[in-house]
This record gives sequence, C-alpha cells and structure tokens, in this order.
Amino acid sequence: MADSLFLQNVIALIWDFDNTLIPGYMQEPLFQHYDVDPGEFWREVKQLPSFYRNRGVIVSPDTLYLNHMLTYVQAGVFRDLNNQKLESLGAKLTFFEGVPDFFSNIKKEIQDKPDFSKHEIHVEHYIVSTGLKRMIKGSAIGDLVDDIWGCEFIETPAPRGYLSGVQGTFANEVISQIGYVIDNTSKTRAIFEINKGSNKFDIDVNATVPYDKRRVPFQNMIYVADGPSDIPCFSIINQYGGKTFAVYEPRSREHFQQVYDLQAQGRVQGSGEANYKEGSQSYLWIAHTVEQMARRIVRDRAQVLADVVKPPPHHIVEQPLLSPQQKPQE
Repeated sequence: MADSLFLQNVIALIWDFDNTLIPGYMQEPLFQHYDVDPGEFWREVKQLPSFYRNRGVIVSPDTLYLNHMLTYVQAGVFRDLNNQKLESLGAKLTFFEGVPDFFSNIKKEIQDKPDFSKHEIHVEHYIVSTGLKRMIKGSAIGDLVDDIWGCEFIETPAPRGYLSGVQGTFANEVISQIGYVIDNTSKTRAIFEINKGSNKFDIDVNATVPYDKRRVPFQNMIYVADGPSDIPCFSIINQYGGKTFAVYEPRSREHFQQVYDLQAQGRVQGSGEANYKEGSQSYLWIAHTVEQMARRIVRDRAQVLADVVKPPPHHIVEQPLLSPQQKPQE
C-alpha cells in the first residue's frame, strides 16, 4: 500500500438541516399533506419521555418523534406513508435565501482557480441531521450533496425465518420500523466517518487510521449549524482544528441571542444570518474560509514537494588556471 492513502485535498462543508438550511422543521410538508396540527404533534412528542418514564421505560428524546410518527401510521393518520412519499414531500421544502445555488457556487469558486485545480482541491457537501434522510434526498439539494446522514424507516421488515427462504407480505407497504437513527451525539460519528473516508471506502469508523493518513483532515472541515443541540459537533471540529459557524433565522431575536451566546462562549468561530445569497455575511465568511483552507493545502503540498524532491547534481565546469600575468592586481 502506498505510504499516503489519500491526497487530503478535500474540503468538507458539513451542514445541519433544520433551521440551518430551511426555516423550521422538515416535517412541515408531512403535516400539511395529512392535515395534522404540527403544534399538537410536537407537544405530544415533548411529553413522551415523562409518559414512558412513569411506566418505567427510558427513551431517547432526540429521536422519539420517529416512534410517534409510526404511531400515527398505525392509527391511520399517516395512512399511506412510505419512503417514496417522504421523498416526494421533501421536494416541497423551502430553503433559506441563496440555497441551493450556494452549494454549486462554492464548489465552482474553488474549481475555477488554477492554483487550486492544479492540486485537484475540491469541496464536498455533507448533511448530518436528526431529521429524515428521504426528505432531504428528495429536496432541492438532494442531488447537490455528496452524502446524507439522517434517520430512516423500514417499510416491510424481514420476516422470521427469512434466511430459510420464508417470504414476507409486501402488500400495503408503509413505514413500520425504524431503520437508522442519528441523534445529537451520534452526529459526531458521521464526522469521523467523513474524516476517515468510511463513507467512500470500506474503512470501519472504529479502525485506527493515523491523522495524517485520513481522507478529510479535521482542519479541512467547516461545520455549519444553528443551535445548542450541535455543541458536540462544534466541540469535535474546534478541538481538532476545523472551523465552526452558527446561523440564526433572519429577524429572529431569540435565534440571534442563541447564536450570540454560542459565539460568546467560544463554541463557534463565526456567525451570521441563515442567508446564503452572494454577498451576505454567511456567504462571505464561508467562502473566505474555504479559500483560506485551499491556500493552506497548496502551501502544505508545496512544502512537501520541497522536502521530498531534491535538485539533481550539476556538472562542474573547471575554470582555467590564470598565469601570474593574468591575475588581477591588488
């Protein structure tokens, strides 16, 4: 195997989704489609931990809404909800200003600079969300991101005895089980998967990979999110030399205060409105940071080149000896 597994020329923009790229929560089109009061749904979800705790059951509050969605399916409220329906509802999501154009523009800015393209430096976008992967996939940015971490449902589960050839019933396919869960803490696992290249290659996220051999060094990462629930990810990125940026919903004093506190506490390195239109504070900060990262990669690669490549020896041209008469007079 080559000494250097990866060129480390990838800059990763890692995004939260709800209240970062879209105003509010992605389930809104779902509630509208089935005529469900979102306020009532979320109030029920909020009270579920105490409901189950009184019955001696400990639950995970970050992703308990997934179980409640299945309860609504079983009750016939989300009567025909399947993964395809989730993707189609994702197409109805409305993004903050500047998205999705920003996703393409920031890549192009790096690709169009000869100094960067010469070193094959490029930007990759990743979504890491406790929301629904299928809705993100069906949204306007679904085809613009390199990978998505989000929660997923199973429609028809494998039946008992399926290894022996027992076939399940595939009629009336609706979501019936939780397939994959990502909460505010396990988001950090996704960051390590990006770091080691586990999402691109057959590398176990728990495998030992030296820091200087990983696909996307932490110092090549920018994490963009909106609130306190992202503190574990902010901490990891800050600790290992990456960049962190918090956004707040435009014209919301409450969201601004939340982000202001994060920056005052040193949780994030920059902040701005959730507006990614060219020329906005957030656009400029992220674009500037991406370019600075690219320039550092160029400098690092130039230094490696200078350290590794030694100039060839030159021919020695002998000078003729001068006679006493030709020597210069002092």
